[in-house]
Amino acid sequence: MAAGDGLLVRVRPSFGRLSIAQTLGLSKAAHRYGNGLVDLTNRAALQIRGVTEQSHRPLLERLVALGLTDPDPARESRRNFLLNPDWSTGDDTESIAQNLLGRIDDLPDLPPKIGIAIDIGPAPALTHVPADFRFERSETGALLLRAEGRTFGTPTSIETAAQDLTALARWFLDTGGASSGRIARHKAPLPLAPTIAPAHPRTLQQLLAQAPGPFHGLPFGQIDADGLAALAESPGVIGLRLTPWRGLILEGGTISPVPTEPPLLIDACPGAPACPQASVATRDLATRLAPFVSGSLHIAGCAKGCARPRHADIVLTGRQGRFDLARKARAGSPPERTGLTPVQILALFGSP
Repeated sequence: MAAGDGLLVRVRPSFGRLSIAQTLGLSKAAHRYGNGLVDLTNRAALQIRGVTEQSHRPLLERLVALGLTDPDPARESRRNFLLNPDWSTGDDTESIAQNLLGRIDDLPDLPPKIGIAIDIGPAPALTHVPADFRFERSETGALLLRAEGRTFGTPTSIETAAQDLTALARWFLDTGGASSGRIARHKAPLPLAPTIAPAHPRTLQQLLAQAPGPFHGLPFGQIDADGLAALAESPGVIGLRLTPWRGLILEGGTISPVPTEPPLLIDACPGAPACPQASVATRDLATRLAPFVSGSLHIAGCAKGCARPRHADIVLTGRQGRFDLARKARAGSPPERTGLTPVQILALFGSP
């Protein structure tokens, strides 16, 4: 995808995990073929920034050699899985992911933003993370497959998960789901009546208490390649787990780095000039405004709102070089005030 600083190249490591060798290899590749910056997205994927038309092909070849992407673009596009990041070897989450990967060719070609959450911890942890098909656990521990936007799911098992997902994906396409784009917007009756409710979701704090290492927050979900390599070489670390919360789990690590400012309740996309869709700079304003805002803050360079698809307490959306202000809304929602400059915004929230 084209951005203001070059091409963005998405990387989805299998199981949302980078080995030390993969981390160091990716860091070198980000320097050699990009501008040295790496984004962590709200779907727990990485983006290498600043790639050129000339460096794109050798970068892909390097990612294939590192085992970070599939050489077959069709297979890679189907591998849009997001795992609860506290999975452990041999548990239900990993088992279902392995089975899906083993039958990846059975999945039909779906619209590009369709995602699959494999969220089989003691209770769901990815409920508020974008996904369309969700493997979850009920209050009684039963496994279920749920379509996004539906309250209930249908029974599944480790052995039948791939088959059940393929059937639901084919129903989505056969009933015109491609025109909807996302399953939550697709109103056709489900092929099987859903009857099982997922368990009450876990909080991020509960998940991190079970994680295989300390959590390291990344301001705005971005890190430079040298910083990424340094995390991989931290004492005791044997791998990095990607999370959708703008942070990494340092698998095997013994220290707990604290997130640097701005706090993780603040969302801001790269903004102008890094993104050609944005008409405003975002992250400097977010950093300056954060101490004066209680609750969640989303500063979006445009109405697409890529950094935060859900509501925030305060939303500032860039439009024609200025900002629209809305409360408890998404980017692009009807504003209560329009045409604000950063100086006016800071004054409005009490910044000296």
